[in-house]
Amino acid sequence: MSRIEFHFNAPALVPYACRLLRKVHGRGFRAQVVGHRTTLTQLDQALWTFSLLDFLPHCGADAAPSMRRVSSVLLTEQPCEDWDRLILINLGESVPANFEGFERIIDVVSIDELHRAQGRERWKAYSRMGHELIRHDLARPESP
Repeated sequence: MSRIEFHFNAPALVPYACRLLRKVHGRGFRAQVVGHRTTLTQLDQALWTFSLLDFLPHCGADAAPSMRRVSSVLLTEQPCEDWDRLILINLGESVPANFEGFERIIDVVSIDELHRAQGRERWKAYSRMGHELIRHDLARPESP
């Protein structure tokens, strides 16, 4: 069964996702990031500029196979079956399709009231499916 973590109270979704992806990449892992097209476009732009010292190789699901092979981050509206399925980061509004094929799901919830309400619904949906959920409150100093 997939390990599902909720990262609550992200002050800003895209900057938090950049930091999270830097951590994932720094540990030698690859991740798929799912979300709304607008959010993914903002994340794509932010990944080019968020750090002067770091570069996170990333691409969209429609990138050439050669680009997808060398990227550690895949930005996609729905999980891709034909790419690394170790880590899935959900920035979206709902539970992603086919999430159960991933070892680890990180569901990021911002402080925006609508996004928090959607996060609560995702929490309930995962719970109804019988998943054990891990909660990380980013407003607390000891959270990742």
